[in-house]
Amino acid sequence: MYDVAIIGAGVVGCAIARELSRYRLRTVLVEAAAEVGFGVSKSNSGIIHAGHQSDPRTLKGSFDVRGNALFDQHSAELGFAFRRSGALVVARTAEELPQLEALRRQGEAKGVPGLDPWDAARLRREEPNLSPQLAGALYSPSAGVINPYEYCFALARNAVTNGVTLTLDAPVTRITQAPDGLVLHTPREPIAARFVLNCAGLHGDTVAGMVGLRDFTIRPRKGEEYLLDKRLEGLVRHVIYPLPREHTKGILIIPTYDGTLMVGPTAEDQDDREDVSTTAAGAEQVFSAIRELCPAITPRDTIAEFAGLRPVASTGDFIIGPTAVRGFINVAGIQSPGLTAAPAIAEHVCALLRYEGLALVPDEAFDPYVAPPTRFATLPFAQQQRLVRSDPAFGRVVCRCELVTEGEVREAIAAGARTLDGIKFRTRAAMGRCQGGYCLDRCMHLLADRLAQPVTSITKRGGDTWMVLPFDGPQHPAATEEGGT
Repeated sequence: MYDVAIIGAGVVGCAIARELSRYRLRTVLVEAAAEVGFGVSKSNSGIIHAGHQSDPRTLKGSFDVRGNALFDQHSAELGFAFRRSGALVVARTAEELPQLEALRRQGEAKGVPGLDPWDAARLRREEPNLSPQLAGALYSPSAGVINPYEYCFALARNAVTNGVTLTLDAPVTRITQAPDGLVLHTPREPIAARFVLNCAGLHGDTVAGMVGLRDFTIRPRKGEEYLLDKRLEGLVRHVIYPLPREHTKGILIIPTYDGTLMVGPTAEDQDDREDVSTTAAGAEQVFSAIRELCPAITPRDTIAEFAGLRPVASTGDFIIGPTAVRGFINVAGIQSPGLTAAPAIAEHVCALLRYEGLALVPDEAFDPYVAPPTRFATLPFAQQQRLVRSDPAFGRVVCRCELVTEGEVREAIAAGARTLDGIKFRTRAAMGRCQGGYCLDRCMHLLADRLAQPVTSITKRGGDTWMVLPFDGPQHPAATEEGGT
């Protein structure tokens, strides 16, 4: 019997698991996918919002400022990349300037620090590549960018180090009552817990239905995003927002932590919870909007495109709290600004559990730190030389576009990567201009070798996403130190 079972290892589930690992509890984090963060979280825009765009009367608007403030501490402890790049909400016309002022007042009432109105001259001085037609902007210095999957990996790794059990490839198929709690049934084994947290993202309403709760529904909202060639690095320095609309913060320009510009997302409601295709219509919508903000950006700059699905609840807000089923707590409908709010949501859920009767006794052995991964390309030359002398694997380049070495790939596998996407998101291998054309085969063989598995068992992201299929006749040779087929 666990004290707490968390269904869903997205950013919110992982943040809660890490927060609970501070206490003397038996906690299990249960995830349907092959790795943590492979659902909604991996396709997130990676923005840590300042908080002035969310209505303070909503749950969305009550967690984002506190969540934002926790990211400096989390980054220092967990070793993931985070930069306060600042953000600008821009007005296209003078008629929109009063809306910027309303956002400023809302943000200051919520405690958002440093909000500063910029006139057109200041905007052109700070961001000379934006459209000269823009009338002004509201600057928020506390906004930032991260790689959301890195944050998930670090949260989960720290939680496991501190005693949380992580169960992957374990979709919950039904939930039954037990004398002292609830039982989660998975293809692996039944999991009994006193408290169950529903952090199931796109399937939050399905999981709630397993205990007879049908008071909300989840409808996916697709967002298409487009990654641009790294040669545009520095074209725009801040996250650029248009004025927000009712259901979306709009189509943005996002300077990612690693230097690549990203544009998007769209916001299209749909019924399919699996469809993450990109479309010609979506691309036209994105680049048409971006031309108004930054005419220098064109579709020809695209090196990759993807879509993510946001779990939009029928209530229009986050759904966080206990339910009519004893021990079952919803943490559902977590769409934007869910990434920003995640650490604050984790604190709040711990408080809810205490209120519901769970004893939270601090664990004096809790270690909040995770060693950051090696980033060979960013190291000074002398340090690169020392690293290669200590381990020649760091002298063998696997990904030329991003200068990722074999040593980094091995580190990623040791840290838990079990798929090609797991390597990609931990190291940036296959994220450059060639999108894996050079390094995919090498990563595949390194993964097969380290896991002692045939190449034919290696997948892109788990399940049936195999990269190489068996064929009649001689099988692929065993993966070797040098790779090859």
